Amino acid sequence: MTTTHEPVLLEEAMHYLAPGERDGVFVDCTVGGGGHAAEILRRAGASAKLLGIDVDKAAIKAARKALKKEEKAGRVTFLQRNFKELPEALDELKIERVSGVLADLGVSSLQLEDQKRGFSFMRDGPLDMRMNQALGTTAADLVNTLHERALSDLIFEFSEEPFARRIARTLVEERAKKPIKRTLELRQIVERAKPPQGGAIHPATKTFQALRIAVNRELDGLAAWIDKTAERLSPGARMVILSFHSLEDRLVKHAFQYLERTCVCPPRQPQCECGKVRAAKILTKRPVEPREAEIARNPRARSAKLRACERI
Repeated sequence: MTTTHEPVLLEEAMHYLAPGERDGVFVDCTVGGGGHAAEILRRAGASAKLLGIDVDKAAIKAARKALKKEEKAGRVTFLQRNFKELPEALDELKIERVSGVLADLGVSSLQLEDQKRGFSFMRDGPLDMRMNQALGTTAADLVNTLHERALSDLIFEFSEEPFARRIARTLVEERAKKPIKRTLELRQIVERAKPPQGGAIHPATKTFQALRIAVNRELDGLAAWIDKTAERLSPGARMVILSFHSLEDRLVKHAFQYLERTCVCPPRQPQCECGKVRAAKILTKRPVEPREAEIARNPRARSAKLRACERI
């Protein structure tokens, strides 16, 4: 498997975030290995600072190493927290407004490459998938304890896998023989459960995606977080979000549309009574996707979609 730590859609993200146009505080909500964060600081004004957030302790460690000089110079602050806690974190740091927010919602290359984390079906490891390893529930817990219907619903809801029922039924049959504890075990079971198909996407991709989303509760509160975070943007500041599957992208799209609307009253109501004010304008009417050259360099970028909006 080809791997790279190259930040996904780096140039496109910088184009829409436009850090060179303002100073102040920028936020990288999923700092990962620090690639996007380093570029933000390189392009931003000398007095600009960055808040780097990640729920993964290993990611914070990697970002600290990559941004050692910037942290020593006082330009970077790191927080190990879920990015959905950003409004609360800003309150604690007494930061009223920020100059830009970037969120890369996908699983990082660092996580995929560490077989002990259990994110990848390309490497044998414990069936874990927790981004914050202090959390209790693992992918193995879900696979081995959920009732067949609940497991089927989970796989279908979080990946739109058309063979979710067959996969769930096969998983229940196999775990009755022995617990499913390893990533390659799960991969092999899913491969047997699905009929042969062509295409570049591996048969286990959607099942692994669904379990990861469920373990980390990735979709919970995402739309509400976008709404609250937009309130903390300075006028003209931008929010850039990278997503890696259709469910996530759909939530981002609808949340941005809500920010742009001026009325959310029922369609047949003769007069607006909601009092909603247009909070942002969408900069990407269609999601921005990686070019073929980037996908060739970095296969992880294949499914990436970027959306951006600007605070009014």
